[in-house]
Amino acid sequence: MEYGEVIIGLDPHKSSNTIAVLERDETILLQRRFVNSDEGFDEMRTAVADHSDRVWAVEGANGMGRYIAQRLVAVGETVVDVPAKLSTRVRV
Repeated sequence: MEYGEVIIGLDPHKSSNTIAVLERDETILLQRRFVNSDEGFDEMRTAVADHSDRVWAVEGANGMGRYIAQRLVAVGETVVDVPAKLSTRVRV
């Protein structure tokens, strides 16, 4: 399966969502935190609008990230789940 030009890693939390926009070679283009609200959701999507060929990699899309993943899918975004176990390795 071929994914977008950029991958947007999304780390969801109760009060905020943190994203990192990565090129295929893992160069970070943008890293930013947004308030977990309707306004924050709109700001987050606006922040990545220049990257039309994108896929969202949401940590725990079947758990903590389910709500934000569903919102992204509802507006036509491509979303994949990243199990929390896999993202823990990156943080170490």
